[in-house]
Amino acid sequence: MATLKIELLGSEVLRTRAAEIEQVDDDLKRLIADMFSTMYRAEGVGLAGPQVGVSRRVIVVDVHDEEVPPFALINPRVVESSAEKEKGEEGCLSIPGLSAAVERPAHVVVEGLDAAGNPVRVEGGGLLGRCLQHEIDHLDGILFIDRVGPLKRKMLMQKWKKQQG
Repeated sequence: MATLKIELLGSEVLRTRAAEIEQVDDDLKRLIADMFSTMYRAEGVGLAGPQVGVSRRVIVVDVHDEEVPPFALINPRVVESSAEKEKGEEGCLSIPGLSAAVERPAHVVVEGLDAAGNPVRVEGGGLLGRCLQHEIDHLDGILFIDRVGPLKRKMLMQKWKKQQG
């Protein structure tokens, strides 16, 4: 398994809607394995294709919960979300050093394909629900900083620019 380069804020691929995946093949399975390796090395809980420069609709998730083994989702989409909202702190491997409280639906149902190409449905709240929504946002060119108010976003962007030198 290779460790891939994580794209950082400012990279065009992070702002582009990723392409649907037509076929689960060995190249995709290798990409998924490399994404897991990259996510673990960066100590993340989720990673999306665009974050490693691949504009395809694939995510990997490991929320370190005994009841939820690590998994990959291909072409994931939120099919249900609760009316109840929850605020929680989010960070991002593509924007290291920044985090903010983001409001999202408290519970979601996501459908897609697993790493073998079989249809799968994942339901979750808490960290799992938040991670699913965050990673699917990446597939649509949306970053967590887009989900905070304008003042907070401006402050985060100033901090980011300062960190980048």
